[in-house]
Amino acid sequence: MTPTFRRHYTLALPGGRTLELGRRTLVMGILNVTPDSFSDGGRFDDVPRAVDAALAMVAAGADLIDVGGESTRPGAPAVDVATERARVEPVLKALAAQVPVPLSVDTTKAAVARVAIDAGASILNDISGLRHDPGLARVAAETGAALVLMHMRGMPADMYRYAQYDDVVTDVAAELAWSIAQAEEAGVSRGALIVDPGLGFAKQAEHSWAVLAGLAHPRLRDLDRPILVGASRKSFLQAAIGECPAAERDPASLAAATVAALSGAHVLRVHDVAGSVQAVRVADMISAAAEARPH
Repeated sequence: MTPTFRRHYTLALPGGRTLELGRRTLVMGILNVTPDSFSDGGRFDDVPRAVDAALAMVAAGADLIDVGGESTRPGAPAVDVATERARVEPVLKALAAQVPVPLSVDTTKAAVARVAIDAGASILNDISGLRHDPGLARVAAETGAALVLMHMRGMPADMYRYAQYDDVVTDVAAELAWSIAQAEEAGVSRGALIVDPGLGFAKQAEHSWAVLAGLAHPRLRDLDRPILVGASRKSFLQAAIGECPAAERDPASLAAATVAALSGAHVLRVHDVAGSVQAVRVADMISAAAEARPH
């Protein structure tokens, strides 16, 4: 495939910090502090193990760590604010004292988002694209946190009911444009926004494949925001490799990560940090060689 030219952005973070996006593909390590996440539920649900896992990801090359306190696997039950806060707050406080890379919190709740920022997070990762709790945008505006807006319809428990599209890439782009407008209306700087097309969320396998293949589509590029992609270990990969447990999908995940990087994605959200770092460095070298070639 021909690599897609990747735009460069400077993402604003709290405290006057910034994050450069576009020079190379950034790798976001997934740290689920939940008992029931689809791939690693229960592995890092106490603070010392979570810190050790995050430090190992940073040592392997992670540029960011994304902490999640509520499972978003298909059919997952909702978690209340108190439970989610109890899971993420102590972990974020411990990580902020020891981990040198920016921390993200994966939440749809404004109350959890505010606690997370106070605990040391600088990025809010909202899988609902502000459809579940619009107040989350106000937290981002008031704290200066960066905000990831992901595409999803419905809730994890019922999202596949809404997996009907006229053209999935253009529909996803239009719905992400709505999320961007909501964030800006709430006072979030456009320079603090990232979009995520939401592979696997409210999408059948064929929809996720179409979105992965269409990351360079003009409608997505017209959003003019950095793109985050999360394909890691997701069930749609089984359409290519056959049924297998989530932890055995890393080779397929690396292939998807490489395609995403070559298609212009700025950040990849992954479980296998070491493998993903190698994969995207190869993709970045191919992209650099393509850009250097005489036109």
